[in-house]
Amino acid sequence: MPIYKLTMLILVILLPQFGYAENLYKADRYRALTSDRRAYQVGDILTVLVLENSSATATSGTNTDKSNDTGIRFLSPNSQKSYALGLEEGFDGGGRIARTGKLLAQISVSVQSVTATGDLQVKGEQMIEINGEKQAINLEGRVRPRDIDEQNTVASSRIADAKITYIGDGILAESQRKGWLSRLVSMLGLL
Repeated sequence: MPIYKLTMLILVILLPQFGYAENLYKADRYRALTSDRRAYQVGDILTVLVLENSSATATSGTNTDKSNDTGIRFLSPNSQKSYALGLEEGFDGGGRIARTGKLLAQISVSVQSVTATGDLQVKGEQMIEINGEKQAINLEGRVRPRDIDEQNTVASSRIADAKITYIGDGILAESQRKGWLSRLVSMLGLL
């Protein structure tokens, strides 16, 4: 038997042991070509339209009055004198706090997990730096798949347990903070 025939016979016998084929179809990841491209599994990306408006107003007023009068009268044979002691206290105070906030942004988040009910746990961060000013938007929460529209976006008002933070750092952010002396005076209650 020639050497090449012997080599071919050995390869035919050993080839099934070395050969390995994997099925390309995976039932848990299958999507039809005609299906939409909405996020539905871990690792998918979803765009959140952050449209948050908040407004709060608090007003308080206090008015107290307190008055005490005490009188003492001494009678003596040659003069009749009376003495009076009076205490009065009054306070009138008030205050008003108004706060308004608005945040408009788009942020892409990724699906971290899928709950037993089919909701998507999402989380994402966006960092923007312009002229030394850094702005960070962090978002996490739970999204129902039916709230995701055809463009694979969801409004932030449709996210359950939403945690949205917007943090700025830089010259403008620093100028909006109180100075150390003002903070000390406030802590001591002098103002």
